[in-house]
Amino acid sequence: MSFEVGADEYWRFIGRYSEKLAVELADFAGVTAGSALDVGCGPGALTAVLVERLGISNVAAVDPSAPFVEAAQQRLPGVDIRLASAESLPFDDDSFDFVLAELVVHFMSDPIAGLREMARTTRPGGTIAACVWDYGGDTGALSPFWKVARTLDPGIDDESGLAGVREGQLAELFGSAGLRDVEASALTVSVDFSGFDEWWEPLTLGVGPAGAYVAGLDETTKARLRDACRASLPPGPFPISATAWAARGLA
Repeated sequence: MSFEVGADEYWRFIGRYSEKLAVELADFAGVTAGSALDVGCGPGALTAVLVERLGISNVAAVDPSAPFVEAAQQRLPGVDIRLASAESLPFDDDSFDFVLAELVVHFMSDPIAGLREMARTTRPGGTIAACVWDYGGDTGALSPFWKVARTLDPGIDDESGLAGVREGQLAELFGSAGLRDVEASALTVSVDFSGFDEWWEPLTLGVGPAGAYVAGLDETTKARLRDACRASLPPGPFPISATAWAARGLA
């Protein structure tokens, strides 16, 4: 899935979560030295963490969205950031010590093919790591939204059926892609909101499945959903805790 929206909209939608989660994923993968590729880099949250740890010359990134590639290039000048999909990475075999994907595997058109490509570009003994939100267990970043939306529309096509979003699924995908010594974990971050409007507004920007769902509603139904979401959340400042399933394996 390609997010053909502006980088600013994407950042307002999920950026504060992804910046914190990027640190957790890099720690989980053991990124301290060497070279790394960020697959599905978006506007560059994980790429920036990798650059901070490894240096500009040791980091590359790809994304299938042209606006995201441009935004990441502007944010991180000098980093090799290319327009490409996970299923067809424009790098030679055995190119990187680490190949990571943050919040990407569940949107790949073919997750196993994408993971195999990640493994192909990883040096023997190198690490492949990824994470996806827990939408099967309802603790993902957007789970508070989807939970309310399902009560109003039981037949909704939410994100709970995407690849890897249920406990154990991501590790199973790693195994199916041929990765060795696969380990699974859960990564949790928390983001503070000043109030309901700050939480709701990003959902109206048309980003991802949730944004597309809101954008497709008529005004009456949208208002009903907004009011139900408001009633489900605290009235004042509140945190949203979000958990992602993570897996790592060796090439």
